[in-house]
Amino acid sequence: MKIVNVTPLVLGTPWRNLTFVKVETDEGITGLGEARALNRTQTLLGYLTEVVPRYVLGHDPFDIERLVRRMYREDFGRAGEVVMTGIALMEIACWDIIGQALGQPVYRLLGGAMRDKIKAYGNGWYTVERTPEEFHAAARRAVAKGYQALKFDPFGGGFYELERTEKQRIISLVEAVRDAVGPEVEILIEMHGRFNPVTAVEIARELAPFKPSWLEEPVPPENLGALKKVADAIAPLGMPIATGERLHTPYEYRELFELQAADIIQPDITHFGGLMSVKKLAAWADAYYMLVAPHNVGGPVSTAAALHLAACTPNFKIQEHFNDFDEPYVKESAPGVPEVVDGHFALPNGPGLGVTLNEALIQEHPQQQIHFNLFADDWHKRRAALTE
Repeated sequence: MKIVNVTPLVLGTPWRNLTFVKVETDEGITGLGEARALNRTQTLLGYLTEVVPRYVLGHDPFDIERLVRRMYREDFGRAGEVVMTGIALMEIACWDIIGQALGQPVYRLLGGAMRDKIKAYGNGWYTVERTPEEFHAAARRAVAKGYQALKFDPFGGGFYELERTEKQRIISLVEAVRDAVGPEVEILIEMHGRFNPVTAVEIARELAPFKPSWLEEPVPPENLGALKKVADAIAPLGMPIATGERLHTPYEYRELFELQAADIIQPDITHFGGLMSVKKLAAWADAYYMLVAPHNVGGPVSTAAALHLAACTPNFKIQEHFNDFDEPYVKESAPGVPEVVDGHFALPNGPGLGVTLNEALIQEHPQQQIHFNLFADDWHKRRAALTE
């Protein structure tokens, strides 16, 4: 079997462009990949234009390790977010092809089911005004959709430090969400790498009474020593540190593991070279007793890939999901992903990833010229600024 054609397609939404790839073989099997390349869609498409003829066309999709290694090594320059996203698109599509060729769901090819259902948390549910009343109501609506865990960033456009009035506002937002969902629903606090260590620690202590299940990316990702300072300071609070969506290679994770600066890792399958790369990383993390909660801000194909990994990974914790809180056409662009029921996904169906691309719908919603800035006021409403 050989790959004979790769077609990228971009689905536009008000705050993200989703890049799909359709990978066709000479035996009539087509595999799918997808990623959200934040503010770098054209860069990703340009990269694919170069590497698809160089490495992908003519390649046997069963030889995944060889394809990934060639794309990673043979261009010589250090691989970062764009390269690892391009690799992931091809890698995920190859697994989809293999699963279809063998008549099996992908997770059965990666070790088989470790669990009967997959725990989920909702994100993107708080596109409202930053008031306690609005956050309270939005949290109630999210729980009514079947979620038993919710993640949110209550910090506005904050960076490094916060004014005292803003700190009080943040506390009131988290308090409102906890009151809305009750003691049994998990709340996960997202910091988006905003703060210096001392501010992150101060905030953690203020939020500890609301029992968040983790504190995510409290400091920028470039300095893992700073993250270690935060982890050590808040360890007595019993509040886990989660991080890793902006680490794109195993070599970047090495220092995180050696420092033991986190409790939960959050690699993004679509920015980390694909399913096998994250599966290997999860096994490495297990040696440090770390759990894995893959970052997922993608559409239905990305979500399907994440569910297959979740199904077969022993130290998996919980899966992120945005698409119940976005435009309905996002889920319709590749139907087949299980719905969240009582806080969980069912195991994904196959063969392959188990989803089918709706090309006509994608064409109806073309790529948007937008800039999504998480440090702008009201970014959380997820209506990105239009660019020329």
